[in-house]
Amino acid sequence: MAKDFYGELQLGVLGGGQLGRMLIQEAINFNVNVHILDPDKNAPCRNLCNRFVNGPLNDFDTVYAFGKGLDMVTIEIEKVNVDALEKLEEEGVLVYPQSRIIRLIQDKGLQKQFFKQNDIPTAPFQLISSKENLATASISLPYIQKLRKDGYDGRGVKKIINESDIESAFEAPSLIEQWIDFEKELAIIVSRNDNGEVATFPCVEMEFNPEANLVEFLISPSTLPFEIQQRADLLAKKIAEDLQIVGLLAVELFLTKDGRLLVNELAPRPHNSGHQSIEGNFTSQFAQHLRAIFNLAPGNTATRTNAVMVNLLGEAGHDGLARYEGIEEVLAMEGVYLHLYGKKYTKPFRKMGHVCVVNEDREEAIRTARTVQQTMRVIT
Repeated sequence: MAKDFYGELQLGVLGGGQLGRMLIQEAINFNVNVHILDPDKNAPCRNLCNRFVNGPLNDFDTVYAFGKGLDMVTIEIEKVNVDALEKLEEEGVLVYPQSRIIRLIQDKGLQKQFFKQNDIPTAPFQLISSKENLATASISLPYIQKLRKDGYDGRGVKKIINESDIESAFEAPSLIEQWIDFEKELAIIVSRNDNGEVATFPCVEMEFNPEANLVEFLISPSTLPFEIQQRADLLAKKIAEDLQIVGLLAVELFLTKDGRLLVNELAPRPHNSGHQSIEGNFTSQFAQHLRAIFNLAPGNTATRTNAVMVNLLGEAGHDGLARYEGIEEVLAMEGVYLHLYGKKYTKPFRKMGHVCVVNEDREEAIRTARTVQQTMRVIT
């Protein structure tokens, strides 16, 4: 990089939520000036960054004006104005991940086509322009319908079990994919810098909230057979190389009951499936993202110990000023680390924080995390 890190580098982050908040905590160690753009005037990053700009992430002029004059721009959310990022790139601002990758990831249909073109195993799919196309779909029921754009944290996904479900299907352009009877949901985070150095974090196993369809419980590292983990690792590296990404990439996978690995979705940024790395690995996913975009050597991704992450989600039926029940009991437990995200208001299934439990005894870590899951509640 042309500039050093001693108070000179100006880094812009599109998005000021919890991912930006944890990224700032690592950026402080690099002595980097962090600028945040977020549509929420009370965003968690507001009082933690060098400069906070309140404005829409999908507006060309706002994103362009924010990035102009910065050395580098990165993201904590994909729903941003890519045209503005392309113009910034043309004018010499480094944008990582690159704007072309963000454009690809924004459209789940393009993602699926990328998988097909690059021989990346994924569930059979069909692109749909409108709900009417479902009547003649080539994918047989049951299947999953996903909006091509704007789906996030479980939103924009529908299960179409039978013909009657088609009535409530999405009208907008979407894709349908074969219902996969999977054994486990897995994730691997991979990083790549501009020198082409690639590093992966050990594979993790995930559990999703069945109602909100987002990660609720994560166990690291996986205890699946080495051969399966190695295949997942090689697959993540291949995707990073095929994309030529600079930055971090979360790769979510299905392990089918017959032992196949199918790539579900990608996220080109720090991700919920890597939060346990703060306490559980020698290098956190946030430090690794910064290393990658600063074109530094990747850090050691090995696990320090068993780590289990529990998402703290807003309780159903609670919408308003957030209160946290059970903090005292949880923090009295051994190996428990609490991360609250600084969000003033809660609503059902909103990500309000996470807890990481570490223990040399894997089963004990899981037991403690289950107790945390039952003890802590985010209410109003």
